[in-house]
Amino acid sequence: MLTRYRAMAYITGVLLILLTVGVIAKYALDMSGAAGFTTAVGIAHGWLYVVYLVLAFDLGTKAKWPIGKLAWVLLAGTIPTAVFFVERKVSRDVAPLIAAEPATA
Repeated sequence: MLTRYRAMAYITGVLLILLTVGVIAKYALDMSGAAGFTTAVGIAHGWLYVVYLVLAFDLGTKAKWPIGKLAWVLLAGTIPTAVFFVERKVSRDVAPLIAAEPATA
């Protein structure tokens, strides 16, 4: 479960950075071709952010996070680069819980 969350966190973070660059290129730099790029990346980020939300919510409820921490993790996918820092903290917090969990066969 942690691996799925981490993968989606990285994918969501990279797409959000690409989307930010695309929006800057489209509106601030008025670059041709940026509109199509921004549209494609925006759609991909939107759909994959929903998957990120589901996986982060599932992980947070199983790890019994308080509502504030869960909200911060869910919102991290909307702030460029925040998801990378939050993912690192979540991995450090959840990894000992997984290691302490008894193995099921």
